[in-house]
Amino acid sequence: MLKCRTVWKKLAPLARASSTVCRQNVRRTGLTSRRIPACGPVAHMSTGPAGGGRENQLYILLVGAAGVGGALYTYRTVKGDSQRYQDRIDEISSRSYKRATAEPATSIKSESSEVIPEPEPSLEPEAAPSLEPEAAPSQEPEAAPSPEEPSPPAPDAEVAAPETTELPPGGPAPDSLKVPSHTPYLLIGGGTASFAAARSIRARDPGAKVLIVTDESDPPYMRPPLSKELWFSDDPGVTETLRFKQWNGKERSIYFQPPSFYINAEELNSAENGGVAILTGKKVVHMDVRGNKIKLDDDTEISYDKCLIATGGVPRNLQVIERAGEEVMKKTTLFRKIEDFKSLDKVSRNVKSITIIGGGFLGSELACALGRRSTEYDLEVVQMFPEKGNMGKVLPEYLSNWTTEKVKSEGVKVISEALVKSVVCKDDKLEIKLKDGRLVKTDHIVAAVGLEPNVDLAKSAGLEVDSDFGGFRVNAELQARSNIWVAGDAACFYDIRLGRRRVEHHDHAVVSGRLAGENMTGANKPYWHQSMFWSDLGPDVGYEAIGIVDSSLPTVGVFAKATAKDTPKAATEKSGTGIRSESETEETATSPVASLTLAPTAEQNKDEYGKGVIFYLRDKVVVGIILWNVFNRMPIARKIIKDGEEHADLNEVAKLFNIHDD
Repeated sequence: MLKCRTVWKKLAPLARASSTVCRQNVRRTGLTSRRIPACGPVAHMSTGPAGGGRENQLYILLVGAAGVGGALYTYRTVKGDSQRYQDRIDEISSRSYKRATAEPATSIKSESSEVIPEPEPSLEPEAAPSLEPEAAPSQEPEAAPSPEEPSPPAPDAEVAAPETTELPPGGPAPDSLKVPSHTPYLLIGGGTASFAAARSIRARDPGAKVLIVTDESDPPYMRPPLSKELWFSDDPGVTETLRFKQWNGKERSIYFQPPSFYINAEELNSAENGGVAILTGKKVVHMDVRGNKIKLDDDTEISYDKCLIATGGVPRNLQVIERAGEEVMKKTTLFRKIEDFKSLDKVSRNVKSITIIGGGFLGSELACALGRRSTEYDLEVVQMFPEKGNMGKVLPEYLSNWTTEKVKSEGVKVISEALVKSVVCKDDKLEIKLKDGRLVKTDHIVAAVGLEPNVDLAKSAGLEVDSDFGGFRVNAELQARSNIWVAGDAACFYDIRLGRRRVEHHDHAVVSGRLAGENMTGANKPYWHQSMFWSDLGPDVGYEAIGIVDSSLPTVGVFAKATAKDTPKAATEKSGTGIRSESETEETATSPVASLTLAPTAEQNKDEYGKGVIFYLRDKVVVGIILWNVFNRMPIARKIIKDGEEHADLNEVAKLFNIHDD
């Protein structure tokens, strides 16, 4: 302050003198031009000569110094703002966003990170003045930005989804998406039923906005290949690509649609033409039926107009395994999801012995699949079950025994009538003790003992669970409430022909999901369709079934000698798909064509079950049918059950399936 005051005392007289000179010059100009009156304020005498002299030079110096000082201040201010801007950019760029794809060439250098060369120049702060420091980087779940992509668009700008994408199956990281607070159609669960419903909703309402919420990390996919074709692939990278060859040799992906089919969840509300969005890795933990909203595991709430529950089920486990402790559980697989397939595939290549507990569809398929690897990997495969024969709860005894021998021929050691008493881990081996005293040592266990419907939301939602079959109890329209539907494994529905049921098969998930989607858009259709299911014991033996197939029911079987075309492989070659239910349509079931070919008169070899039809009866009415190595005849079986008539001679009915034709 003292220094500034001293300088001002020296400069003030100069400033006053120069001001006086300026006023005098103005007065002279006015007198000359006669535009300003000659009278004017009396000027103070200048201390210097006319023209300013040294004082003017000092004045100019003062003005120049002020200009330089202002320039220095401006420079320091701009530099400080630039540094603060750069610090903010560094903060944004250092945030941990999980990208589904490797983003090309737009890197912002952080002081603490190493700069990796990119195909295109780095984005410097000066090159992106439109980037708001408060805005997080835009996330594109569909595809990586192209090299020509400019700076992020304005918030209200609509971004077109690319036609193709190379995203990994899991799609974008869930925490990178802004969850919509409301959606017209909410589908809980990301399985087959949910996808079928979404497609059905969009078919009837092209502008519909559908949100799928799933706790899995993958978009909807088909489960049957997990225990069938994927195990027979010759591609060493099949666990990563999840592409497989069907029995007919055609290749396809396990996913129903590529990631480009779905739109970004944060864009769902603003999408003019609607679409289907997915929130992966999110679990619904609470459902408010009165308030029409749900709560996710991160406390996010989403309201809806109409809701579908398609939560599927979780694999059951044996209580003796659950009680055995963590060490045993680490060496046990409950097979259900993609992760389970990948894990078991890795285990089968690194251990010497695997034991499968369960003799049903899944257990038998996995036993045959792993049995094919037994020679190549020096792997011992054991299958044990409490029944007398393989598929003993489904097939009649004679056919169950035949199937057991078939599984053995695939390289599987079969232990029947096996009731597990305890499981312990000793010396890095699992010891399975049976109730009859037998002891089985193995490296790994696969528990394939059924499915438990996922009804976790029943309590908070106040929905009824069926005490006999399990699952959410719904009517023939698959409704649990006026604006809530249930489809797939978790639905205990009223079958207008066979009564109340719960079905755990792919075709039922497709059909019930499709029907639920139609009814969510106002169709009000009852469940008429009789869904089918199928199982393959490798590419040479398979069967398709419909209705109630329970070995405790009376059965009548009609068989014939099989030919080369009577195999699952031949069936897929004819239909063009490995998901055989996709080749079946309800419309073709209305007019079956009966064959006039008579059954051969020669006595059939009782041990020859090459192909045939097994009828399951209840009160003399056919309630279930298995087509054994007979394919693409399901519409006929569907009509027989739908008619619900008594038949005096089922041999005549079997002629409808043309099993005696070559």
